[in-house]
This record gives sequence, C-alpha cells and structure tokens, in this order.
Amino acid sequence: MACAGPAGGRQRPVLHAPDPQAMLTPAIHSAPQLQPEPEPEGDSDDSSGCQSGVTMPAACHLAALGTLEFTLLFDADNSALHCTAHRAKGLKPPASGSVDTYVKANLLPGASKASQLRTRTVRGTRGPVWEETLTYHGFTRQDAGRKTLRLCVYEDSRLRRRATPLGELRVPLRKLVPNRARGFDICLEKRRLTKRPKRLDTARGMSLYEEEGMEAETSGEERGRILLSLCYSSQRGGLLVGVLRCAHLAPMDANGYSDPFVRLFLHPSSGKKSKYKTSVRRKTLNPEFNEEFFYAGHREELAQKALLVSVWDYDLGTADDFIGGVQLSSRASGERLHHWRECLSRSDRRLELWHLLDSVPPQLGD
Repeated sequence: MACAGPAGGRQRPVLHAPDPQAMLTPAIHSAPQLQPEPEPEGDSDDSSGCQSGVTMPAACHLAALGTLEFTLLFDADNSALHCTAHRAKGLKPPASGSVDTYVKANLLPGASKASQLRTRTVRGTRGPVWEETLTYHGFTRQDAGRKTLRLCVYEDSRLRRRATPLGELRVPLRKLVPNRARGFDICLEKRRLTKRPKRLDTARGMSLYEEEGMEAETSGEERGRILLSLCYSSQRGGLLVGVLRCAHLAPMDANGYSDPFVRLFLHPSSGKKSKYKTSVRRKTLNPEFNEEFFYAGHREELAQKALLVSVWDYDLGTADDFIGGVQLSSRASGERLHHWRECLSRSDRRLELWHLLDSVPPQLGD
C-alpha cells in the first residue's frame, strides 16, 4: 500500500514524505522560477569579487577574467542546495574569437569528484547563458555552516584533452538564509591549486592537487551519506525500507569514482527473507536507487531487531570494497534512533531521513 503524508511532531530532525516528482528529478535540470534577493551592497559574503550594482573593485580590473551570475537556494525542508548558473560576461579565453564554455561546481572541503557537478557546454560565445540548476542532495544546516561552494568556468576545447579553466570564485555558504534564494554577480579570479601533501596521496582516486586553504575532511562524513525511507505498513504487516539515494560517496576505484550498491540485513534473522541488495550504479559518487524492500513482522518484533545498511563498491572478479554503513535500531542513538522509533510508533507513514555513513561496517549485536 502507499504510505501517506509526513509524520507530525518534532522539529529536528525533519522526517517527511517525499515529493514523488522530486524523487525522480535529476541533479541537473532547468532553473526554477525564483525571484532571488539581490546581493546586498558591500556584502560579498567573504568571497572576492564584485556584485551586481556595486562598483567593480581594483582586483576585478586587474584580473579581467569576466563575471559569473548565479543564484543559490538552500532548501532546508528537502535537504538540498540548488545553484542556478545564469550567465557569464566578459570572459577572456587564451585565444581570440568565440569560446565553448561550461560551469563546474564543487563543495569544499571534501573529495572533489564526490561533490562535482557541471552544466552543459554553451558553444561559440564569450557571453554564455546556461540557465541550469545544479542540485546537491543531502545538504544540511551543518553543511551550510562550514562548506564553501567553488564555481569554475571552463573552456571546453575540442582540440585538447583537458578543459582550460578561465576563472573561478568561492562563496562561503554560512550566510545563506534557508528557503530564500540569493542572487550573485561576482568577478572571476585565477584558479588556485596547491600540491596535495604526501600523507594524503594514498587515497585511491584522489587528485594530487587540492584547493588552496582547504583541509581534506577527516571525519566520518568523507564516506558519504544515504537517504532512507521507513514505513510500517499495517495492511501488509511489516516494514517497508526504501533506499532512495546516496551522496558524496568516497571514491574507491582508480578512476576517482565507485560502482556503488547497497546491502540490507535485518538482524537477528527469523528464518524469513532478511537480506537484500540494490542494483549496481556505475561510475558515480551520487547514485539514485529508488528501490524498496519489505520485511514481514509485527512492530513489537521489529523493535527488537536492527537494520544494518551498508554501501559497497562493486568489483568484477575481486572482493567488493566497503564504502560505509549505518545501523538503525532501538540501541542506536541520535537521528538513527529517532528514525527507527518514529517509524515503528506510527503506521502507514513514510518517513525519510539522511544518515551519515560510518567508516567501519555495522556490527552485529547479540
């Protein structure tokens, strides 16, 4: 049966029913119809550059790399950050004539490919118009308080293997007001790269260069996060577990990506179907699954069990690599415990929540 609307009650963490259309929306789509607030005069949000309607500082005149116009929206209700790239003006490619360009976005600090999104390429102009929205799923208030968004405009040359960076900008996200769009028009600067320290070169798939002034993440969050939905169905008499998507997964392959899939295990097993796994998503660190699995049992029985969720990198011919995991049970703590209890205390309510992945596999209890 379909599980209806969001559960009422507590404010943190937010548990809600998903929008069926939003679940199927790709990470790159046309720009939403928003009326962003213009960037206030004199407030650059600690990023270098200039804003629309503000006198261009000397640095912009000296760099002469052009400007990028974009809008940011932190959708706190759906844990998402939307970045709409509108247009660039006054780009200065190395060669004369027209240029083919695109915008690449990264969240810092973090593994570059795990948070890397890009627009389509606009060809034959120095004033490209993209009007595309790049979406980071699983973006929380904690992320907004400590993350920086880097946007870089690249020349997509057909004659060279690697794209040429034409300029970049960085915006600290701590001043974004949740659920309120904010517009920017900022000058591009020369891209900054520094050699990664040798102690960090051991991670597979990691670039030898890192963003200047940014420390590599050492917390468990570098493993990624997973969006799970739970619903106790009174009609079917059991628990529906939805594996919706993952975000910012750790790269496990030499190409800087992973081939992720998710395993589920309800412990202890009662002899019924207790193990499931999703299909494999190839070469991605932000996979969408949207797969649902069913565990039969009364709520009192399920309350004594633990749901072990683990994300793996599929390897043909060799053992799969563990990426990260999470355990939901009455013995868990924080949001994991809250998600589990809220689901089993309410029937026919589908509850969604993002969970950070641990770097060690979930442990089986007694």
